[in-house]
Amino acid sequence: MQDDRLFPYGHARDVDWREALFRAVEMAGPRVRGGTLGFLYVTDSFESDLPDILSAVREQTGVPHWTGCVGSGICATAQEYLDEPALAFMVTDFPETEFHLFAGMDAYRTGKSWPTGPGRPPYFAIVHGDSQTPDLPDLVRDFAGQMGSGFITGGICSSRTDGAQLADEVVHGGLSGVTFSENIAVATRLTQGCSPIGPTHHINEARNNVISRLDDRPALDVFNDETGDILSRDLQRAAGFIFVAMPVKNDDCGDYMVRTLVGIDIERKLLAIGEYAEAGQSLMFCKRDSGTAREDLERMLSDISRLAGGRRIRGGLYFNCVWRGQNLFGPDSAELRMIRAGLGDFPLVGFFANAEISHDKIYGYTGVL
Repeated sequence: MQDDRLFPYGHARDVDWREALFRAVEMAGPRVRGGTLGFLYVTDSFESDLPDILSAVREQTGVPHWTGCVGSGICATAQEYLDEPALAFMVTDFPETEFHLFAGMDAYRTGKSWPTGPGRPPYFAIVHGDSQTPDLPDLVRDFAGQMGSGFITGGICSSRTDGAQLADEVVHGGLSGVTFSENIAVATRLTQGCSPIGPTHHINEARNNVISRLDDRPALDVFNDETGDILSRDLQRAAGFIFVAMPVKNDDCGDYMVRTLVGIDIERKLLAIGEYAEAGQSLMFCKRDSGTAREDLERMLSDISRLAGGRRIRGGLYFNCVWRGQNLFGPDSAELRMIRAGLGDFPLVGFFANAEISHDKIYGYTGVL
């Protein structure tokens, strides 16, 4: 008979990590002692203490394997912790033959190199990444290609210091996390925080991240038509409100990756974006929109519920953009409360990320559940 008990989890805030951990372990209860794999997230107030926290949580729970990372904020069920010392963990009881922790250069291995053996590559992975890693988008794409599902999810550390990660020890750089076999049931979806404000445009001329022509017109003229001339002259205002969306190729669901607008050259009518661009690509202009974000979050929750097919959700991980949460949904952990209202009161932990990983791509301004 399949075990459908909720995974033990705990979370707490305190200036002393020892007190926070004590309360979190107490919240998790005695069943935590039967776990095999834990997910641990701490705010960057505790980053320098992470080696000691890892040692203590392993000793106090008896759980041998841990993955996770540091974030400027962390998530728990219906609770955000932002800019304050806090930690959250969840403990699973998966058989140790069904998962494998990795870090650094391990992420470059081919599927046949994994301990699961030849002919049984990992099926899915939860990953944490370092934004300073060269060619990180290529690494994410290549690593996802090693999964039997072609799918990984996770986030890029958002710490204001080193951005430490966990993979049975404290590590830095590259990707780290845990791969799973096909025997671990997973449902995942992504929700957008920005919505398109106009049609898709064709890039005619671009160099690096600077776009000169769209739809056979100066790029800034096209931008002005959709956003208005006043907004285009106020870069600071536009940068916090208007973004660029790059449609995902060969995606039937209309998926797109949001990138920041980083510069406008009024005289030469150029646009600079936070992504390399080249002729032949497409883009849309989009805006941050709380109402649309709420609607899309509800859509994602409905999709997850449908994928669960009536099975109990034992636990969840949420990788959320630092610009979402209270910045987009309002105070009092409104976004995480929506998740609980939509899917029920299940254990949830995660962190606020600099960027989010879903399938084989790095996104921005999204939430990945």
